[in-house]
Amino acid sequence: MPRPGRGRLGKVDHGQVGVFRAYASTREHALVDVRLSRPRAWAKDRARRQRCGIPQSARYRTRHERALEMLQEIGPRRPHAWVTGDDAMGRSSRFRAQRRRRDEPDLLAVPSNTTVGDLEGAVPEWSGRGPHPKRAFEPVRARSRARPAGAWRRIPVGDGERGPQFVERVATRVVARTDRGRIGPEEPLVVIRSTDEGGAARHDDDLSGAPPETLPGVRARVAVAEPRVERCLPRGPSEAGLADYQVRTWSGWHRHQASSLIAGWFLVQESRRGGRGGTGPDGATGASRAGVVAAVGVPV
Repeated sequence: MPRPGRGRLGKVDHGQVGVFRAYASTREHALVDVRLSRPRAWAKDRARRQRCGIPQSARYRTRHERALEMLQEIGPRRPHAWVTGDDAMGRSSRFRAQRRRRDEPDLLAVPSNTTVGDLEGAVPEWSGRGPHPKRAFEPVRARSRARPAGAWRRIPVGDGERGPQFVERVATRVVARTDRGRIGPEEPLVVIRSTDEGGAARHDDDLSGAPPETLPGVRARVAVAEPRVERCLPRGPSEAGLADYQVRTWSGWHRHQASSLIAGWFLVQESRRGGRGGTGPDGATGASRAGVVAAVGVPV
């Protein structure tokens, strides 16, 4: 499908957009499933569907609906404790609400401009239309960056190549604006502050559907697992040929993706068997994508 501004090429070109599911544990991470994402207008174009060989049973689904389909198909062979996703997934309040209906904790990244109202701070004014106070809403980046130094808690999240790894965490109860501009239900906002490889501070803003009694260290370790999921995407093209294809048909694209996912999983297993602890990304930007959602393995 034509997709403007593909970062891998730096120009407008043809490409396909996929919603990927990954599996991450403390030992490894790999892509395990993918769904092709098509524009609504293309899904109703009979001539185009016929040329591409798209079956009649393949109906239009949003990226979030496809992500939910993949999560519902997770079986006992991939046990997991949490579900996490990038901000392409977490930006939808509807998706977060659908996730809350499942008895399964999650931690979803949200864009830094997501507006939230603090349930723990002072209420600045009243609406005058009823007994409920009118809360001030502001972007999560402004709220998290304004936290005092004493609010951050240093938490160990495992061992790295240079020794024990730590992040700083702060959490608060908030309500977020929904996709339709209304005020949503209470959600814990979890902000993780860490240092990237260049030494710069990094802030990750997440909304969680986990029970309030969830230990802070558990949420922090899940938040650290999400970047490992992101690293699956550079690994796919660079090591398993995920983006190396020239196909324009439904069956051709899915066959190539399936072969690449199998190859990636095989390389992970061979790497573990060889005792090398896994191969790392080589810096490639990877295939175009619409979002990443992951099942985080046990233990995290």
